Amino acid sequence: MKVNQTLDKIQSDILLAIEQLGYPALDRSSLVVTPCKKEFSKDFTLVTFGLAKTLRINPETLASSLGSQLISNSVIGSFEVVKGFLNFSMSDAFWVECMHLLKKSSPTGQVSSDESLRYLIEYCSPNTNKPLHLGHVRNILLGWSVTQILKAAGHEVSTTQVINDRGIAICKSMLAWKKFAHGDTPQTSGIKPDHFVGDYYVLFEQKFRDEYSEWQQSDSAEESFSRLKKDNESKVDFFKRFKNEYFTKFSKLGNEASEMLRNWEAGDSATLDLWKQMNHWVYDGFKQTQDLLGVSFDSTYYESKTYLLGKDIVQKGLNDGVFHRSEDGAVFIDLTDAGLDKKILLRSDGTSIYITQDIGTAMQRHEIHHADKYVYVVADEQDYHFQTLFEILKRLNVPFAEGLYHLSYGMVELPSGRMKSREGTVVDADDLIKEVYSEAQKSASERGELEALSESERERVIFQIALSALKYYLLKVHPKKRMIFDPTESVDLQGHTGPYILNAYVRIQSVLRKADTNEFMVPAEIVQAERELLNSLLQYPKVIQESARQLDPSHLANYLYQMAKDFHRYYHDYRILNAETEELKSWRLSLIDQFGQYLKHGMNCLGIQMPDRM
Repeated sequence: MKVNQTLDKIQSDILLAIEQLGYPALDRSSLVVTPCKKEFSKDFTLVTFGLAKTLRINPETLASSLGSQLISNSVIGSFEVVKGFLNFSMSDAFWVECMHLLKKSSPTGQVSSDESLRYLIEYCSPNTNKPLHLGHVRNILLGWSVTQILKAAGHEVSTTQVINDRGIAICKSMLAWKKFAHGDTPQTSGIKPDHFVGDYYVLFEQKFRDEYSEWQQSDSAEESFSRLKKDNESKVDFFKRFKNEYFTKFSKLGNEASEMLRNWEAGDSATLDLWKQMNHWVYDGFKQTQDLLGVSFDSTYYESKTYLLGKDIVQKGLNDGVFHRSEDGAVFIDLTDAGLDKKILLRSDGTSIYITQDIGTAMQRHEIHHADKYVYVVADEQDYHFQTLFEILKRLNVPFAEGLYHLSYGMVELPSGRMKSREGTVVDADDLIKEVYSEAQKSASERGELEALSESERERVIFQIALSALKYYLLKVHPKKRMIFDPTESVDLQGHTGPYILNAYVRIQSVLRKADTNEFMVPAEIVQAERELLNSLLQYPKVIQESARQLDPSHLANYLYQMAKDFHRYYHDYRILNAETEELKSWRLSLIDQFGQYLKHGMNCLGIQMPDRM
């Protein structure tokens, strides 16, 4: 029997006992068996209310009869009934057998092979006009950890990203560099290449604001205000509203950026050379940041190669009556019956929009990957877009439509407030990593526990601590919740943090290094705290499976935190190396060794490496 089959065995024994009591056979899914609440000092709880209703018997009567039958069958050691809840404890022999199984196996949450699915996870998907920022970090960590959890659950997973490497925003940074850089490069400036390009995007916006402010004093602005203002609209409100129209109709910088985009689409060699050079800089910067975070991708799609996809699919949908053509020649689909809007798919001039290429990209991906599930990790600002995209694909009757899922997540803020990329106030991912590293370094210095290590080893451990702080803090919150990231709080060794869990693992490794025996012996008695630790390891495969099912790393993250809390309490209350007997010492060393392996496996699923010292 495997570790992940132990709980199934308990359920089978309960089902057998129900039949032995003369009741009809029940399905395994009707049983709700959970770890018992600590205040009752038992191992497991069976909720009997649903069973009692099905069997038409009083819950407390059923619980009492069932407990006695399980005792008679030598399945459990003791039980108590609390208002229809059957709390029961297993024998010491059960927990010894669990320890044997744990020592023979590795941490896992794998489903059976017939339940294994193929997943394609899209995450990160940045723009090449600016570096990765705090929002991207949450996206990346969600995508990476979901990938690792799905793999741990036995699924086949590939990852991809779509890089937005074309469009007016990219041309803004290109134009600003062309006009104002005077040949400067990341190498000559000493600036990280994606930051270098991002600085020119910010510079463009600054120059545009200056131009717009100056224009507002002109006769042309006065004429536009008089002609286009709404009733009782002030000049201030008008000029806020008119900014985009000014960019397309009046702005010198706007016209130059639009001309650069037209040249790019026309294949102008000089424009393409500049575009390739600046994108190369940004890709180099992205790679550096992704390497710091320890993530990678199996494939990459580029919008410059996918933006024309989907037009042929729209035409087919038009022929099949799924789409319609309006009087001005635009192609649309009416989704009002699904609670959505009428959605344009091709403009009247025949050009496509984002959702058109998303339809084409989805089709192209399925031809390549043939996955069962396609997961898009994208912020909740795009919820409506994905509802529309998925509904369109369903109406096109594509074979993979039911396997589409938008892993929507809330935005991240800092204690100082929201970020705005155009104003240059975005918290860049690299700066965030540096800040968390600085906090971890300060915390380690105050404790003084790493002074014996070499400088390079000390830096490596502090970096692991910093990344554990950053990653865990962002992953412990349910993806759909908006959150505030506090760098100082994230490194607190006594808080709900990554370093707190790391500290449990490091304590375990420290004890194991000092141990002078590897022999496994069974103690005279297994205390309740040890049963609870073993029980948490038995539950671990189901935690992995549930995290995978929900695509929710926070479920695993919070379970690991509870595991760490239980270990710290056990470490404080019980002697290990100086245990009362050799049998106890051997048993406790084996127990914490297994506990450490499971902590490490779980944190690795979150993308967090565990140091041996901190």
